Amino acid sequence: MSLSLVQSRALLGLDAAAVTVEVHLANGLPSFMLVGLADVEVKEARERVRSAIQNSGLEFPHNKRITVNLAPADLPKDSGRFDLPIALGILAASGQIDAARLAGHEFAGELSLSGELRPVRGALAMSLALHAGQVVTRLVLPPGSAEEAALVPDAHVYSARHLLDVVQYFLPQGSDAPPPEPSTGWQRVAPSPQVNAQVYPDLADVKGQAGAKRALEIAAAGGHSLLLMGPPGSGKSMLAHRFAGLLPAMSTLEALQSAAVASLGGRFSLDRWGQRPTCSPHHTASAVALVGGGSPPRPGEISLAHHGVLFLDELPEFPRSALEALREPLESGTITISRAARRAEFPARFQLIGAMNPCPCGYLGSAQKACRCTPDQVSRYQGKLSGPLVDRIDLHVEVPAVKSSDLMHAAPGESTAVIRARCTAAHERALARQGKANQALQGQEIDTHLLLDDAAAKFLNVAAARLGWSARSTHRALKVARTIADLAGAHSTQVAHVAEAMQYRRALRSA
Repeated sequence: MSLSLVQSRALLGLDAAAVTVEVHLANGLPSFMLVGLADVEVKEARERVRSAIQNSGLEFPHNKRITVNLAPADLPKDSGRFDLPIALGILAASGQIDAARLAGHEFAGELSLSGELRPVRGALAMSLALHAGQVVTRLVLPPGSAEEAALVPDAHVYSARHLLDVVQYFLPQGSDAPPPEPSTGWQRVAPSPQVNAQVYPDLADVKGQAGAKRALEIAAAGGHSLLLMGPPGSGKSMLAHRFAGLLPAMSTLEALQSAAVASLGGRFSLDRWGQRPTCSPHHTASAVALVGGGSPPRPGEISLAHHGVLFLDELPEFPRSALEALREPLESGTITISRAARRAEFPARFQLIGAMNPCPCGYLGSAQKACRCTPDQVSRYQGKLSGPLVDRIDLHVEVPAVKSSDLMHAAPGESTAVIRARCTAAHERALARQGKANQALQGQEIDTHLLLDDAAAKFLNVAAARLGWSARSTHRALKVARTIADLAGAHSTQVAHVAEAMQYRRALRSA
């Protein structure tokens, strides 16, 4: 009887729990049993591993009773990431590679029937888990996944293209016979945590819309959410898709966190490393698609937009349950998905950009086309957005239609780079003062860091009472005013800053 142990990792949310792949070969009726709460994809590894070992010219123990245990037994395992450790465990238990030399390594990779290794999702989350736990080990991954995991500083990552590349590295000491037809795909992947230059669409492409551009600048400087309302074709989508370019550059930690979530969702690309994501799901998306779910849980659009932008076009057309699910993450910056056996927490600190028409036909208040909607239709349409949700959106901006003469002859506006420089300067002032963006201020921090003038406080109290604002609306207007003051380079928040902030909460009657 022979026993071998191979280390790997299973994904549950952003956590990458350690998994020990135990392989036992015994005499008896030939069989291949896989246990340890494995999902369907993992159970199918039996056929992939058998074919990969045989087609690589290695010996598969057909006359043995093979038992593979994925420990711990109560941790769900999914995907084909365990193909490589299972294959190595069988080869080690049968004496074809040195089981002792596998210590100090962790493996993940899906095997093709020919023995080629295919990338797996969540490689960056695995590397981050090792880094966070200060685990010193070598991570062996397929090409593509290895470069992704090497983005973590001080990571020890090796890339292998074929099962034979890994086998050749772990041959028993003194072995003279190399594996048949070995390839040269084994190599160390050097860490590369640098952030790429940001490449975004230029805001100068949008003609006119000075008021909306000003609101975008304020939202980018302070981390505020934004609602754009205007007739069809007024430029709401163009403005939203250019918003990410106004945000300050990502730090290495923010880039790693954002990329780790994208890796879990299978959307990570090295070409987009260091760039803030913009997620724009269709309005038919369900609540599960937005917040995440499944078994085991996977991140939704709000988590994939972590440290980036979540753009919801045609906001009232989204299902009510999907919109209401945004309320908690807008406040907390995280989303917890609970299931009967497991719960997973995903980060969700995104900036919400919503776009909507003022009425069902879209032309309420337009000077170019008459509106066909009745007051009841307008009220029902805008009423699809609940008061609590609208209350959590900091800026409400009207985006009027641009006249054709202005569209054809207007000079290009300020470029994204110029506006981003102002937003970055204001963001750095906030960080130097309070250590976080203005939107993240809570409770006593608002009173401490707002530095509100007496005249501005009196003005706001009177206005909030007349407009019937909630405490949340008042606090959000104050945080917007603090951002406006930072953009102006002012030490305190003054009446002019509060007055401008109040103008950005009047697009909807329910605000």
